[in-house]
Amino acid sequence: MTKRRDILRIAIAQLDPTVGDIAGNLERARQARAEAARAQADLVLFTELFIAGYPPEDLVLKPAFVADCMAAVEALGADTADGGPGVVIGSPFRDASGLYNSAALLDEGAIRAWRHKVDLPNYSEFDEKRVFRPGPMPGPVNFRGVRLGIPVCEDVWGEHGVCETLAESGAEILLVPNGSPYYRDKMDVRYQIVVRQVIESGLPIVYANQLGGQDELVFDGGSFIINADHSLAVQMDQFEAGVFTATFRRGDKGWACERGPLARLPDAEEADWRACVTGLRDYVDKNGFADVVLGLSGGIDSAVCAAIAVDALGEERVRCVMMPYKFTAKSSLTDAEACARALGVRYEVVPIFQPVEGFMQALAPLFAGTNSGITEENLQSRARGTILMAISNKFGSMVVTTGNKSEMSVGYATLYGDMNGGFNPIKDLYKMRVYRLAEWRNRHRPSDCRGPGGEVIPHNIIAKAPSAELRENQTDQDTLPPYPVLDDILECLVENEMSVEKIVERGHDRATVERVEHMLYVAEYKRRQSAPGVKITRKNFGRDRRYPITNRYRDR
Repeated sequence: MTKRRDILRIAIAQLDPTVGDIAGNLERARQARAEAARAQADLVLFTELFIAGYPPEDLVLKPAFVADCMAAVEALGADTADGGPGVVIGSPFRDASGLYNSAALLDEGAIRAWRHKVDLPNYSEFDEKRVFRPGPMPGPVNFRGVRLGIPVCEDVWGEHGVCETLAESGAEILLVPNGSPYYRDKMDVRYQIVVRQVIESGLPIVYANQLGGQDELVFDGGSFIINADHSLAVQMDQFEAGVFTATFRRGDKGWACERGPLARLPDAEEADWRACVTGLRDYVDKNGFADVVLGLSGGIDSAVCAAIAVDALGEERVRCVMMPYKFTAKSSLTDAEACARALGVRYEVVPIFQPVEGFMQALAPLFAGTNSGITEENLQSRARGTILMAISNKFGSMVVTTGNKSEMSVGYATLYGDMNGGFNPIKDLYKMRVYRLAEWRNRHRPSDCRGPGGEVIPHNIIAKAPSAELRENQTDQDTLPPYPVLDDILECLVENEMSVEKIVERGHDRATVERVEHMLYVAEYKRRQSAPGVKITRKNFGRDRRYPITNRYRDR
């Protein structure tokens, strides 16, 4: 008979796996298990599909990949023969019945059990139904005399009753491996979801969440434990890796976690900034780029992107290039240089007069008899894009592109020009949000950011009217509504899918709303060709919003 135990120490491994790096993820798991052993943990809980990295997308359709993941789990299981902590770890699993998103319990030198995800998400950034098969309703697993339920991520978020079923079948503690990506105010949503499941199951829940960037997604960690009395027992940091060992004790009313550290959670501005930093850092590092290059125009967007890049990578890995033309204001040259100096980055000036005039001369016979306009303006942007891509090709630097969500929404960007680049850290930030973050960063410097403190974005860049500077005395508001108006209309259309009528009822001019809606739809072809960027809102362009390019619908 298994001896009854009244103390169980569970370590949460909040780490940053890399998709496809099976050997590296296995080594990360081994190091975390060793750290947990030093803290006298009995069990280590890793996050969803940790061995594969999350989300692996169609990688799991390769039989060799799944076989390698399962072999790595077996190897980690063999490690547990040393008498140290057991392990719960996520991995894809395949048998004769199909392919599953699963978690394995490892102990005593072997895999003791597999549990398969029941509720496969198929919304927003998730598309698991096309690759995984839903698992059967799970029962608890026995770990050293304690019955543990292992619902996997969406099994807690969904409506399938997985947690309640586990409680009814004898589970005493619920361990939840998660791959829950960041969007603004996501922690509040997670608390609500988990508290609801605690109420329905009557059990404490250990919520372990992944950390780090994976393409457009950022996983912010923020793992926590909520007891059966609905109290928050442990809160780990957001955006910081760590292994924390919590102590559970069995009492008259079941298991409860002793109160541990309750980390301070960042406010919305800090969380958005750190998400952008994390997303850029991991994209650059995980894809093997030594450094980055971006055009520094003297405007707000490029200044914020430069600051994010320095915070992510350090000043020595960021190169900024000012590319003036005859419409570039002297103040823009001054502001760009001041920004580069404040950030400590390498800064160069490459005038584009000659390449632009060369294009003009080459096209003169074709353009004879036409008026100068947007085509000629876009040649400036494309010359700059070509120069940045040449630097990228020559030196291996990744180009950071700098368009904000407002511009991307209405097509206020030039294909093969300012849209050139490998990654865009502010792609999901509306223009007014970019301004707020600039002001916030000048007052704050998070501890995990590598840039300097103080004013890193000169005040004049924040204060002046935004302009693409493609013609004399141009401002964005010549062709766009004021950004506070534009951003509100766009948020209604994109995030909330509101009708034109409902947006007009908010106080907006109908003609303006209809024009913005039209601009949003006709710019879809540009967004399909844009660089990936960090997801910050509930609905980003890319995974979350998949509108057709050919689309005649207008809401009238």
